Amino acid sequence: MQPLRIAFAQIAPRLGDLDANLARHLELLEEARRGGAGLVVFPELGLTGYQLQDLAAEVAMRLDDPRLSRLAAASAGLSAVVSFVEESGDHRLFIAAALLEEGEVRHVHRKLYLPTYGLFDERRFFSPGDILRAVPSRLGVGLGLAVCEDFWHLSTPQLLALDGAQILINVSSSPGRDLAMASEVGLGTASSWRTLMRTYAQLTTSFVVFCNRVGVDESISFWGGSEVIGPGGGAVFSAPMFDDGLFLADVDLAEVRRERIALPLLRDERPELVGREWRRLVAERAGLAPDSTAEAGAKDGLDVAAESAPGRPIGFRGAPGPATRHPAAGPSKGGAR
Repeated sequence: MQPLRIAFAQIAPRLGDLDANLARHLELLEEARRGGAGLVVFPELGLTGYQLQDLAAEVAMRLDDPRLSRLAAASAGLSAVVSFVEESGDHRLFIAAALLEEGEVRHVHRKLYLPTYGLFDERRFFSPGDILRAVPSRLGVGLGLAVCEDFWHLSTPQLLALDGAQILINVSSSPGRDLAMASEVGLGTASSWRTLMRTYAQLTTSFVVFCNRVGVDESISFWGGSEVIGPGGGAVFSAPMFDDGLFLADVDLAEVRRERIALPLLRDERPELVGREWRRLVAERAGLAPDSTAEAGAKDGLDVAAESAPGRPIGFRGAPGPATRHPAAGPSKGGAR
């Protein structure tokens, strides 16, 4: 199997300027082609910028949008992963990543997990996807697409690898947070991502490709640091942090075969066991089955059983009825208020 050259388009998209970002994508696709790349990866929302908020509907594209078709046509001879706001037929908005090959939109992944913690508020503007599939590619290996937060959930890379992916691709708009001298690279976010990618590569015996954007959106800075990790967990290539540009890396796809034969972790997975236990947990959480982790005697929806029947709520005596008065109230003076 021939080595694969991967091009990382570590760019700083213009917020809300789809036409300018589209032109930049077309330029970089041509540059990657001249550089001998077989796979080109752009970051999360590379066609629109990240902090869109109320601009999301204005830059959204349906899958039959001529601008997306133009980008797909430019992928002739390449496999390209691009990210944009997708509008569905019923007018929901998704953060999407699409695989473009031979002039077609071959596969679309809708971001599954939308963070709503810290500085993130994605669930306010977007719908979460609900399908996760690996896809065959012209590269001769299966690809698994994920978008940023998807990789902060263990099931995503595992399911993609079990479904046939040999290259796991995560496109991201990860902001720089947690500056720390004690971390691997002085940036806690980057260290966390590197730990995740190395772990997933080893446990799924797959290549992990991470493309992160750079630049600033609405005072939020993005750190870049795009990488490819080999199936043994070692870094094959690391792009500079904060630098805008197209970066090339060569990988030997035969490493996947060697690693999976030497360390058959995927072969030994037990999807039937995991599926059964997930069904049990779903049923228990939905109240359709007894909760096996709750104490005996606990009411539905509660993990802890009450030691005794509750009395009056603390701090409340209850309103006196028409024939009762609080003992400390003293004799009645006049009518009720």
